[in-house]
Order: sequence, then structure tokens, then C-alpha cells
Amino acid sequence: MNLVIDIGNSFVKLAVFSQNKLKHKEITELEYFSEEVDVLLQTYPLIKKAIIASVAKMDENTISDLEKKVQVLVLNRETPLPFINKYSTPHTLGMDRIALVSASVYQFPHTNSLVIDAGTCVTYDFVTNTNEYLGGAISPGIQLRYKALHNFTANLPLLEQEIPNSIIGNSTDSAIHAGVVIGILKEIDGVIETYKQKYSDLTVILTGGDANFLSKQLKSSIFANSNFLLEGLNTILQFNSHE
Repeated sequence: MNLVIDIGNSFVKLAVFSQNKLKHKEITELEYFSEEVDVLLQTYPLIKKAIIASVAKMDENTISDLEKKVQVLVLNRETPLPFINKYSTPHTLGMDRIALVSASVYQFPHTNSLVIDAGTCVTYDFVTNTNEYLGGAISPGIQLRYKALHNFTANLPLLEQEIPNSIIGNSTDSAIHAGVVIGILKEIDGVIETYKQKYSDLTVILTGGDANFLSKQLKSSIFANSNFLLEGLNTILQFNSHE
């Protein structure tokens, strides 16, 4: 069994995989990370390997402590990957995008695939049917758009995301919802359509925190999978395992 650890600025996602099947998933605060890992290792004694992906520099003592219990792979720029990376600045490519592309090439082999991660940012990552990652795009996510309207104007309120009833907002609130939500939906549908004009056999995967909110409103045919990043990290760990 494998333990997948995705460390953000404040929270940690923990997942347990048996081969490629997700058995357990949880989110914990960073300060409780070590305790939660110990609980999982006791609950799933067959865990032998772990992968760590972190947006911040991991504490060496924390890694050393975990290495005493399981075999640990810390994802970095030198980690072997299951795809050919054609990104012109590979040292700037985020670990989250690397994981998403890895999941794509494993789950949809020999396929032109576009992975859309709708979170703080919306990232688009494209991999060809010859296993080459070419790059993609980055744009503001839903919450960033709401916050930008509030923070960079004098009078616009900060709203919680909401599906608009019409593209014609008849109040300030409804106009903001129409602009943000319909705007991002049109963006995503437009990007997908542009890719399809060049790659007619395109497979589209939507993931991230806003995937469920957006998936039912998109015109395009997609695969929605909120666990795609965790599955990608597990794929990288499997790819680097030599047993």
C-alpha cells in the first residue's frame, strides 16, 4: 500500500492507495500532520511507501522521522516522470501540474488529453497521444475573480460563488455572479473547443476544488475527478518503485 501526502500552505491531503485504488482520503491542518500520519500507518500496516509533494520546503526532521517508518519519495525537479516533459522552463513547472499530467498519461494512455484544474487558479495542461507534455495555460480561479472585483474596486462587494440565473444581471450582486461564473464557464468551454479544433480526439479531465460546481454547467463532454491529483502522485510513486 502507498501513502500519498500533498502538503499545502496550511492544510495537508493524505491518501492511502492499494495499488491504484483509493482506499482512504482526508484533509488535516499542517500542525497535526505527523500525528495523522502515525494514525494512518497504524490503521493501514501494509503501507510500505510514501510520496510527499509540498508547495513549501519540508522540514527535514519531519521527512527523516517518516523515513524511519516507510520508504519515502520526495517529489522534486529530478524525480523521473512517466511522460516526456517538453515545457521550456521545466524548473518552474508546479508539482501539482506534474501530478495531474502523470495521472492523465496513466489513466488515458495514447490519448490527446487536456487536464483542467479548477482551484485557486485554473490551469490547463495538455499531453499528446505520444506521451509528450507540451504545456498549457494559467488563469484566475473563481474565488480569485470574486476577490479581485472586491479588492481592486471601491464599491463592489465580496460575494460567495453562486450559479447565476441569467447572463443579464439586474443588480450589482447578480451582475458579479454573471460576470464571474458565466465568464469562467465560457473561458473553459472556449479553451476546450480551441483544442478540439486541432485535436478532434481530445479527452478532457476536470479536477480541483471547483470541479463539481462547474462540471454540470459546462457544454463540453468531460471526465470530472476530484481525486485526480492524488491519483497522479500515486502514479509517480508507482513509476519510481522497483520491486
